[in-house]
Amino acid sequence: MRARRTLAALVAAGATAAGLGGCAGGDPVASAGPPDGSTLRATWTDPDGDGTPQRTPGEPLRDRTDLAAAARAGRVLGSLGVLTDVHVRDEESPGRVPFLDRLGAPFSSTFRPQDPLSVQVLVAGVRAVDAARPDAALVLGDLVDNAQRNELAWARTALRGGAVRPDSGAPGYQGLQEASNPDPAFYRPDVDPPRLPGLLARAQRPVRSPGLRMPLRVLPGNHDLLLAGEVRRTERTNAVATADRLLVAPDAGLLRAGRREDLLRDGLVDRVLQDGLPGRTRRVAPDPARRELSPGEATAELRGLAGMDRSAARMDRAFDVGRGVRVLALDTVSRTFGAGGVVTREQVAWLARELRRAGDRWILVASHHPLRKVRGGDAVLALLDRAPRVLATLNGDTHRHSITARATPAGGFWQIGTSSLADWPQQGRMLRVRATARGGAVLETWTLDTAPDDLADDARTLAHLDAQGGRPAGDRGGARDRNVRLFKPAPRS
Repeated sequence: MRARRTLAALVAAGATAAGLGGCAGGDPVASAGPPDGSTLRATWTDPDGDGTPQRTPGEPLRDRTDLAAAARAGRVLGSLGVLTDVHVRDEESPGRVPFLDRLGAPFSSTFRPQDPLSVQVLVAGVRAVDAARPDAALVLGDLVDNAQRNELAWARTALRGGAVRPDSGAPGYQGLQEASNPDPAFYRPDVDPPRLPGLLARAQRPVRSPGLRMPLRVLPGNHDLLLAGEVRRTERTNAVATADRLLVAPDAGLLRAGRREDLLRDGLVDRVLQDGLPGRTRRVAPDPARRELSPGEATAELRGLAGMDRSAARMDRAFDVGRGVRVLALDTVSRTFGAGGVVTREQVAWLARELRRAGDRWILVASHHPLRKVRGGDAVLALLDRAPRVLATLNGDTHRHSITARATPAGGFWQIGTSSLADWPQQGRMLRVRATARGGAVLETWTLDTAPDDLADDARTLAHLDAQGGRPAGDRGGARDRNVRLFKPAPRS
């Protein structure tokens, strides 16, 4: 959750058109990165602080010996590519609430200057994972932003392969980033620095994705199932999303509303909408494809995308990666309200059974939310603390690269968070598990930039300039959160 993103903040960040990708006349050869996005060889940073990311030398794998001494890495047991918090969004939808961004937390992250380019960023992420060639790919949730059917359709095609037309309503862009909008809260690429003339038109054109070339596994996030990641759809919210009025200037009373998440409970959104949109509106083309999904409908769609039976209510799943790694994917999303996660007693029992069934394989436990932050998460962590073959937990949600060691009597495990494709640094992560001497293991992990692409490169620049986005928030993490070797001792007899 982030605070207001204004044009003034972009200008203060030192934005210029120089050095941008193909849209702004930059040298695409000089700026291109490796197709697999490996930050071991090169990555994007801003060494001179002018607001424009540049290709700079990569970061080597650093040894982290918090849990075990360094040891020579042997055979590869399995590898996994991770993408998370993509937030594919229909930025033209009347169902979105970008005007709330100016209120600050918890109603922030409702507008980003790179909003129109989410599909292009996902496709560039798919190309990077394909080139990295892991045994499987895992999406850790928040694949889409607002639980809309068209958002999920675009994301599905990007992941599975085919042509995506990321446009809704009438052909072409209709929304708050048009040059004619005088509201300084919204970056307008045709007129504001960094000027990217025609960006909005290009963003609506079809983009072709090769699709992931390895097995795909998916976990839900709160934004996949709940509107803005917070509330269930209702008939009134759905009517707004599919209709022909866009709120452009909300009533002052709405902007003075309280900022606590729990104020959204008990039908507040429906009460606000009972007399129509609260403020000045403009006409846009309606679109039934913007229909909002219920949590059950969205879960069924995501299960179908992941190749699972569509009928089950949740998405807990166990699967193998390579010959020596077992992933236990835990669905932590509430189906009723709120961005926080929840784990039930039944899920803890399921996890206990799967830990036993994993045998002598190394175990990765994946969830959208960090387990330490979910209701019921303490029971999960207590279970993992006693499991000697748990190598790491994986999470999204925080939009931040992070790696911490959790020491336990059973040998401990690593807690790994991965940043988002929505915000700077717009990276995924590769993980590779290898055997070490005397029955131990090392998890080699490095971050993945999106593959070279003019529009995805421009999205990265805008995400970097976003004065309330991942750069000032430190979402890139430190060197020990990115490209590292994580050592784990052999299980104790």
